[in-house]
Amino acid sequence: MTTLKIAVVGCGSIAQFRHLPEYEAQSNVEIAAVCDIIESRASEIAEKYKAKAYTDYRELLKESAIDAVSVCTPNALHAPVTIASLEAGKHVLCEKPMATSIKEAEEMIQAAETAGKQLMIAHNQRFVPSHEKARQLIASGELGKIYSFRTTFGHGGPEGWSVDGKDSWFFDKEKAFIGTMGDLGVHKTDLMRYILGEEFVEVGAFVETSAKENSDVDDNAVCVLKTESGTVGTLAASWSYTAGEDNSTVIYAEKGIMRLEDDPDYSLIVQYETGEAVKYQLGGIQSNDSGGQTSSDVINRFTTSIEKSSTSPVSGDEGMKSLAVVLGALKSNETKTIVKID
Repeated sequence: MTTLKIAVVGCGSIAQFRHLPEYEAQSNVEIAAVCDIIESRASEIAEKYKAKAYTDYRELLKESAIDAVSVCTPNALHAPVTIASLEAGKHVLCEKPMATSIKEAEEMIQAAETAGKQLMIAHNQRFVPSHEKARQLIASGELGKIYSFRTTFGHGGPEGWSVDGKDSWFFDKEKAFIGTMGDLGVHKTDLMRYILGEEFVEVGAFVETSAKENSDVDDNAVCVLKTESGTVGTLAASWSYTAGEDNSTVIYAEKGIMRLEDDPDYSLIVQYETGEAVKYQLGGIQSNDSGGQTSSDVINRFTTSIEKSSTSPVSGDEGMKSLAVVLGALKSNETKTIVKID
């Protein structure tokens, strides 16, 4: 089996708690290089994983032996680093949100097509067992017509997660572009598209900056969404859930109600109209509260798709469609109108 040589660009928390340890856990992967603009951080991580340290990703990309790159930078750098990596002939796993605009996303997709390389967006919620099971049940018609849903993702804020704490780039609009809607909301736009198996066509949203000091990005958002078939629901994203994380979803359907990650003991509960309840123990969802101890399965899916030359598990096109919903929500808040999503 050929060893994949991996480089990780950006050595913050998502790299330290997710990408790097999950790569290290794979026998067929070598972490060959790491890059961070903070030299001491790059050197420390490089020493830990016996990799080569860089402070300029463009120098790193000159290494012909590197097969793939994880892009774990602030959001504003996702597109330029991804495009440069693809043009250098590397496969790319890019953190979400994939870009700051549809134009950037399209350029990333085109770069992957031109290079003939994998582009995967790290939407890990698709790989949560309860979410995969919910998608299967809905697709099979088990619940009949889907009427509505409510989904939320909130916690106390990235300062409890980021290696830079309250000084994190997450709060800087120039670097982050977007706050909780890009950090958490895009997870849920992607998840609901995945579970429901259809696209959102309209969004109305309230997006506020109210919970964090010294921040110029959103920290609370509530959206109303409508799918192409007429299913309507709400999506909330927040950095103000101070007492703990909530990453739950409830789906209301013709034949029952489905509750995902809404119970401490059962990751999926289906309450049928007959009065019967089926409870599934499928394993917990990965959370910041767990310290990243539960594998996201993103790295495994990415490396497997490279080895098998298969379709990207979460393509650039999928990432762009989920980004479009978030951008529509921002536009809705700005214009105080319901926005159509292309």
